Amino acid sequence: MVTAVMRMLPALVFLAALLPVTPAHAGVVIAGTRVVYPAHENEVTLGLNNEAQRPALVQLWIDDGDQDTPPEEAKAPFVMTPPLLRMDAGTRQAVRIRFTGPAQPGDRESLYWVNVLEIPPSSAGEDKLDLAFRSRIKLFYRPAGLPGEADSAHRQLRWSLQQRVGGLAVQVDNPTPWHVSFAAISLTVDGKVSADTGSGMVAPRAAQVFPLDGLATRPPGAIGIEYSTITDVGAVHEASASLAH
Repeated sequence: MVTAVMRMLPALVFLAALLPVTPAHAGVVIAGTRVVYPAHENEVTLGLNNEAQRPALVQLWIDDGDQDTPPEEAKAPFVMTPPLLRMDAGTRQAVRIRFTGPAQPGDRESLYWVNVLEIPPSSAGEDKLDLAFRSRIKLFYRPAGLPGEADSAHRQLRWSLQQRVGGLAVQVDNPTPWHVSFAAISLTVDGKVSADTGSGMVAPRAAQVFPLDGLATRPPGAIGIEYSTITDVGAVHEASASLAH
């Protein structure tokens, strides 16, 4: 049975990529919102919980950001053990992640993505549709000795307002060696929210632009930024910043 399912996995991965996946629908839930891999560790573990009342077959792999790449073609300097497993209803499983090289940049974090594909058992003879669900979370490979701390890197971000084709956008420049993930970003005028950009992330020593929906020109008044960042443990911290002139 496992061999037959493995032959079907590329098609299932493609199907899962087209479907919106939320923890409310998937039975197998990842314990955590991200994985941090310190460079000095031999391996780290990722916890999975099957919260459904049915068994599931689970395939795991890591990619470099292209979510459409099938697992057998994914490129990442990591291996997951086991890569394929069966989880009974209500059980937990610890999966090992091991760095295999080549060496990554030593002056900043590197970003990869962990994929968890859940394949439910067949409901042959029942009037229902079985769907495969895929979840993806970030994996940060973290060199030793980086200056500062990941959860306070947002304090060094530089924010500016950009006039672009189609309207205004917020640009954030990140001079730090850390990735900064946002749960939300809002433009404020005179202390009140004027426009939102949604969520996103800015990479180390890079800039990211976030369009402001529905805002075509710079509004009058005192403009600022309110945002929330996501920490290593998945907590959300609120913060504010001024705009560069």
